Amino acid sequence: MNTESATDAQNKEPAVPNLKFNTPAEKVLKKGIHLVEFIGLIIIAIATTIAGGHAVIIMFENGAVTLGDLLLLFLYLEVLAMVAIYLESGKLPIRLPLYIAIIALARYLILDMKELTEWQFIAVAVTIILIAISTLILRYGSLKYPYKLNRKSSDTK
Repeated sequence: MNTESATDAQNKEPAVPNLKFNTPAEKVLKKGIHLVEFIGLIIIAIATTIAGGHAVIIMFENGAVTLGDLLLLFLYLEVLAMVAIYLESGKLPIRLPLYIAIIALARYLILDMKELTEWQFIAVAVTIILIAISTLILRYGSLKYPYKLNRKSSDTK
C-alpha cells in the first residue's frame, strides 16, 4: 500500500533529472556530441542518396521497374525523411522506423516469396501486422495522451 502523501509526491525529484550543461567543459562536450550526430546524419543522407541513385541506374540498365524496386526506393525516401525530420526538429518520431520496417518486410516477402516456407511466410506476415498494430497504438496514444511539455505532437507531420 502506498502511504506517501500528495505533498511528499510533489516534493520528490523527478525520476530523470533535467540535465543542463552549465560548465564550459560540459557545453563543449554537448557541442561535440551534436557535431558528431550532425556528421553521422549527413553521412546517412549521402549514403542513402547514393544507394537510391544506384538503384535507379540499375532500373534503367534492366529496362524494367519491379515492385521490389519501388519498395526499395520508398525505403530510401523514408530514411531521408527521417534524417530531415531529425535535423529539423531534433526529435525522431518512433513511427518512421516502424514504417520503414513494414516496407522492408513487405519487400522481403515480395522478393523471397518462392524461397520461404509456409511458416516463414506466416511469421513475416504476422510481424507486419504486429508492427502495423503497434503503429496504430502509438498514433492513438499520441493523440489521446499528448506530452505535457510539448502540446504539438512530434509524431505528426
